[in-house]
Order: sequence, then structure tokens, then C-alpha cells
Amino acid sequence: MATLPNPLPRLAELGLRLPPGTVMGTHLWLADGQAAPGGWADLQRTAPRVGLLPLLVDAGSALGGPELWELTPEEMSYPGDHDAEEVLEEFWDAYRDEDWPGLAEAPHIPDARHDAEPEAVAAGVADSLVDGLDGGGPLKEPRLALVPARRSADIPTVIGWAGPANHENDTARLSAVLRSWEDRFGVRVVALGFDTLLVSVAAPPSTLAEAEALAAEHYAFCPDNIDQGSDPTLAAYAAHRLLNRPAWHFWWD
Repeated sequence: MATLPNPLPRLAELGLRLPPGTVMGTHLWLADGQAAPGGWADLQRTAPRVGLLPLLVDAGSALGGPELWELTPEEMSYPGDHDAEEVLEEFWDAYRDEDWPGLAEAPHIPDARHDAEPEAVAAGVADSLVDGLDGGGPLKEPRLALVPARRSADIPTVIGWAGPANHENDTARLSAVLRSWEDRFGVRVVALGFDTLLVSVAAPPSTLAEAEALAAEHYAFCPDNIDQGSDPTLAAYAAHRLLNRPAWHFWWD
């Protein structure tokens, strides 16, 4: 994958106020302790200016923390080399015996909100994942992390994350879809587990028709969400998981 200059080897020189942590491999810094509310927002205010983006990493899942993940950034292609709709249509055709319905239309986001709102929503979602943890949420042990990426959508590819391996081995193809969701729905990658992905959504669908159109993209992106989820139809998934939802959660078997 084509990458920007990596600031992680110079992390100690960058002047960031960080909790104790460790650089893992070449493209991930991970805090030693569990994240606290406000930690994401603190990193978001300072880290992007030196080429780093914040992330929550689940270090406490039954499948192990990132020290046990197979991170292979060198095996990933570049997200910009893939067309999001072509990727989704290919997946759709592989799993559904019906014509691809096309991409959902983007909701209107006022220009004044377009830049600031996604970051504010991401910070709020991050806080909700670490505030009042009782072991029942999607993350068992969320830790703050930093990744050298220009776009949030590229984070899974930059670290060489293999969570969707049973669906797609080149994570850059999924990052291409995440880039499209960034542009259309104000999505930000907030958290990664061994095989889970959680994103914040600044402009989710606000009508059932919009949600149902988007549900087809979610099915192509992550069929397990529907086929093995509690909402086994696209209509039910749209109504319960997408309509006015500020976060989307994905899981690959």
C-alpha cells in the first residue's frame, strides 16, 4: 500500500501528551491501559497535525488483543485504486440472486457542519464505548491507539488489519467503501476488534426509504451482519440498525 511518511518512529519527538504505550509493528501505537472518556477527543485535537489519527482498539476480546492479530500492512493495496461501487456490486453479486440496486444517495449535510460534525460525533461515540463499561458492550477492553493515516477510512488498511479475512483478504477494498461512506455519511472509523469494526455516522439516513437503500451496501460490505444477525432481512436491518443511528457495527465470522 502507498503510504505517507510514518511519524511513529519519531513519536517521542512530536510533543504529544500520551499515556504510557507501545509502538506495535510499524503502523500502530497502543496505550498500555484502558481508555477513559475524553481521551479520544484529546488525541483528535493534537494528533492529526503530525499525521496520526486516533482509534480505539479492543484488547480484551476472547480472540485476543492486537499482539495476537496478524497485521500485514505490506500485503494491502491502496484504497484509492478501488471503486467503492464496483467493490460492493461484486460482493452483492456473490451473495444475492438479484440485481445490484446501486449506491444510496447521500443526505444533505450543511456546509457549516461538513467538516466539524463528523469529528464531534466520532468523539461522542468513542466516549460512549468507554464510559461506564460493564462488560456488556461491543468492546471489552478499549484502548487508545494512533495510526499514521490521512483518512479515517484508511486506518484498517494502514495497520494491515485482517478482521474481514473470510470475506475479503485485501482490506483496502473495504477502505474504499469506507471512503465513500466518509464522503456521503460523515463516517469515521472509531474502533477495531479482532474481527469487528465500529464507525461513527454524522449523517445517518433519516427516512426508512434512505435506510433501506443503504442496507444493500451494508449487506455487500458485511453479509454476516444480516445473515447471522438478529435482523435477518434488509428491511428489518434498515429499521433497527441504520435509521437515525450515530454508529454502525460490523462483524465478520
